[in-house]
Amino acid sequence: MLKLAIVVNEPPPYRIPVFNLIARHPEISLQVIFCCRREPNRLWDLPPITFDHVFLRERIRTVRGRYIHNNPDVLLALSRFKPDVVLGNGFNPTHLYAFAWTRLMRRAYIAMTDGTLKSEKSLGALHVRLRRYVYQRAEAFIAASQGGLALYRSYNVPAARCFLSCLAVDNARFYPQALGIEKPWDFIFTGRLEAGKQPEFAMDVALQCARRLGRPLTLLYVGSGSEEDALRNRAKTLEHQLHVHFHGFATQSELPELYRAAKIFLFPTQADVWGVVANEACAAGLPVIVSPHAGVADELIIDGHNGYVRPLDIQAWTDCGLDLLENADRLRVMGERSLLLVKPYCFESAAKGIIDAAIAAREVLSDYASVSRPV
Repeated sequence: MLKLAIVVNEPPPYRIPVFNLIARHPEISLQVIFCCRREPNRLWDLPPITFDHVFLRERIRTVRGRYIHNNPDVLLALSRFKPDVVLGNGFNPTHLYAFAWTRLMRRAYIAMTDGTLKSEKSLGALHVRLRRYVYQRAEAFIAASQGGLALYRSYNVPAARCFLSCLAVDNARFYPQALGIEKPWDFIFTGRLEAGKQPEFAMDVALQCARRLGRPLTLLYVGSGSEEDALRNRAKTLEHQLHVHFHGFATQSELPELYRAAKIFLFPTQADVWGVVANEACAAGLPVIVSPHAGVADELIIDGHNGYVRPLDIQAWTDCGLDLLENADRLRVMGERSLLLVKPYCFESAAKGIIDAAIAAREVLSDYASVSRPV
């Protein structure tokens, strides 16, 4: 029996089903150690947790809008569970304590990241040195995307010790229940209504499409945030050209119907290491227009195949939107391709990547157990 501990910041809804699957593996004993129950900016509703888990005493600092977890009691939690392999999905102090524990106890460590070579280009020298130190000593590596594998290659991590564990949603829940139904929303934007997600850009695109078509269009916002009031005020001035509805925060059970009611998903983010909302849109059979700043660009969303990857240029996005709205066959075909492309992004595949990495990490450790390792 392989004892695996996973140290993560909080319970994410898209990873809980993966952990549930791992816990049911007959040769793995799993414990997930959470730094906190929920970070302050999260409104997630969570699926049932059926795996063994521990919540550490919350110790969170905010630095430049990011939450930093510093939980020394992770050392006690690990000592109680006595895992063979520890997986850490970040570089918060808590994860570094867990890494240090594996060095002292001669247990295997897996480094896991949702980041990509592109998303980490702006890291400072200290952060790069810290990653290089851990990566030179970890036994296995898990990335959520091809961009993450490219990141590991940039640190000269051997490809044989790298594994994929994709970010996924319950594709079956989003699957269109009927084909050819009338959809009330031309565009849908899902996510936090914050400047970095560019919700106003989505309104600009929908507005320009309406003006060029010479008829009113519809836009659905799903989410909440600091930009909501400004967006609502602007939408009131555009009612004769653009009908905008603000649904607000949506629970996981509400999301499938909302996506299925729309034709095109707009994802104009300025920075997303992946973008699980694109998984949701694809699973609902929508073409996606996305910026190159999302990890899904050119991986889950293939330009010209199931959507478009375009820089944040309103004219370029308007052209793409019109290309879909004025061509029902293209809209349908791209939506069908989204359904096909998202299929491999499933919980089972994500769980397999973690399981394979854990088994490989234990084997790597046993191969040089008698050899002095760098500390």
